[in-house]
Amino acid sequence: MDSILQLLNFDWTQWIAIILAAFMVGFAKTAIGGVTILVIPILAVVFGGKDSSGIMLSMLLVGDLFAIWYYRKNVEWKNVFTPLPWAIIGLLLGVFVGNYISDKAFIMLIGIIVLFCLVILIYTERRENALVVPNKAWFYIFVGILSGFSSMIGNAAGPIFSIYLLALGFKKNNYMGTNAWFFFIVNVLKLPFQIFVWHTIGLKTLSITIAMIPIITSGAIFGYFALKKINERHFRNIVIAMTAIAAIKLLIE
Repeated sequence: MDSILQLLNFDWTQWIAIILAAFMVGFAKTAIGGVTILVIPILAVVFGGKDSSGIMLSMLLVGDLFAIWYYRKNVEWKNVFTPLPWAIIGLLLGVFVGNYISDKAFIMLIGIIVLFCLVILIYTERRENALVVPNKAWFYIFVGILSGFSSMIGNAAGPIFSIYLLALGFKKNNYMGTNAWFFFIVNVLKLPFQIFVWHTIGLKTLSITIAMIPIITSGAIFGYFALKKINERHFRNIVIAMTAIAAIKLLIE
């Protein structure tokens, strides 16, 4: 561990930001997924836009392992695999676009997309009716491409997929299990592009992740037990609130 820390020459303010980000990643993977997107501006301050996406992806993969283990019995595979092929197309689009637009431009784009989805969900919540999800191919294509694109650009697909699952009426555990497996698969698929195309994952990135494993673990454990205490309606409201805060943060960053 000492040799890893020697490789990471950060000041104390940078370490605080990294530790906070690691804890939030762990917590998000086992409790409230909307908080994951809040990590983006934290890491961007320390490392910049594209480089921070590689660091975050490494930590997200560690968090994914906790999530798929905790919620392994609560997965609705149809809603994992149906949008997945289209998510791959969105992912490839994100790789291409990420090479040609600025960090600020694609972060603002994700914020706009998230806010649009959020308005729809809040409208249905106020009417106390579940959002009727079209059982049509175009809907799964739309969700898949948006999720893949925003995940590749800034690891910011959590709110989009959250809106999708909540609109389908998912309860807490099924929500967490389905969400966990979808993003684990997507994040694994992103690895070769981050390593060989964008060159944002290397020895230093992996060293940060290794050093933060205990922090990610503590966040995941805390999130797992916290979720059991959350009322179903409160859970939905927390996801909506955290998603709104995150989307606004992206737009003003």
